[in-house]
Amino acid sequence: MNNKELTVKQQSFLDALVETGGDPKRAAELAGYANNGHWQVVKSLKYEIIDLASNILAQSAPQAALKLVEVMHSDVPIPQANLRLQAAQTILDRTGLGKHEKLDLNANVSGGLFIIPAKATYEANQ
Repeated sequence: MNNKELTVKQQSFLDALVETGGDPKRAAELAGYANNGHWQVVKSLKYEIIDLASNILAQSAPQAALKLVEVMHSDVPIPQANLRLQAAQTILDRTGLGKHEKLDLNANVSGGLFIIPAKATYEANQ
């Protein structure tokens, strides 16, 4: 998304963000930032963090699709099936693989185009 050159410290932060399960404070500590330095690094890497989150969802999309199919074909009860289905559907929706709403904008119009001439100015005689 953004072709910004990252410093070694910034890249370490992004790597640690994944390792820590998304904890920015812990990731900043692991990357060598000062206490409470996570606020500034998150602000400066906002788009890179969003891109990272998008990539994580994309990596989970095949697993989500397979979970939907597994639940659909299962003959045995699956614990918390509704929650699993909702999570899988949310991942697929956010990666663009979910259902798409289509709006039909076709309109049947009869008749043609009617152009009205410009109004002539009228000056009253006094």
